[in-house]
Amino acid sequence: MRKNFVAGNWKMHGNRAMVRELLDGILAEANQIEAPPAMAVIPPAVLIPQVAERLAGSDVAVGAQNVCDQEGEGAFTGEISGAMLAEAGCSYALVGHSERRALYGESDELVGMRAVAALGAGLTPIVCVGETLEERDTDQTEAVVQRQLQAVLAATTPERASEFVIAYEPVWAIGTGRTATPEQAQAVHAFLRSQLGSAAPEVTILYGGSVKADNAEALFGMDDIDGGLIGGASLKADQFLAICRAAAG
Repeated sequence: MRKNFVAGNWKMHGNRAMVRELLDGILAEANQIEAPPAMAVIPPAVLIPQVAERLAGSDVAVGAQNVCDQEGEGAFTGEISGAMLAEAGCSYALVGHSERRALYGESDELVGMRAVAALGAGLTPIVCVGETLEERDTDQTEAVVQRQLQAVLAATTPERASEFVIAYEPVWAIGTGRTATPEQAQAVHAFLRSQLGSAAPEVTILYGGSVKADNAEALFGMDDIDGGLIGGASLKADQFLAICRAAAG
């Protein structure tokens, strides 16, 4: 079911002391948000057990920043399977984040395989799509996000689209301080929804690209933007909570 959702991607940040302070701050006020959105935090893999233990019994879920494209066990040194992540307490897994695509060469097809593996382990994949500045400036935005999304739909079958979350993250607005205007973001979100067929009304589509407390309300007010995939602002409890309040139903 389509829902308001805010997920905080911690990227390669954090240690045990930071986890305690940040989660204590979030939990102290999260239950005071009226009609709160669904919430999740996505820490580095080594911190998942501590995060899951601290959040047990709360309404804040845990996600992983990646998932192996192979199900089960095997000789895949350095990888973490969906089953392992689920057992550790995860409910979500990011797949296809722009940094994984750009820095580690992950292809559209590999992202599709990761989404399939996540679904097979009972995790909800958060499928990231988005264009570079050059691609936007040459009017390729729709072609790029369509290609990225279709690779996942082809791997999973379109009927399963309602089982995952999509995050539109324009690469040119990640960690740069630049943000797509609400109207620019809405246009891409509406296009993505148009690609989902009968599943379209059920799919949650997030915006991710320098979302902060001062721009979240305007972004989330758009018809097809259901919340945010938050980067740096998710590392401060007050900022993350302010964004969650903006996404409240």
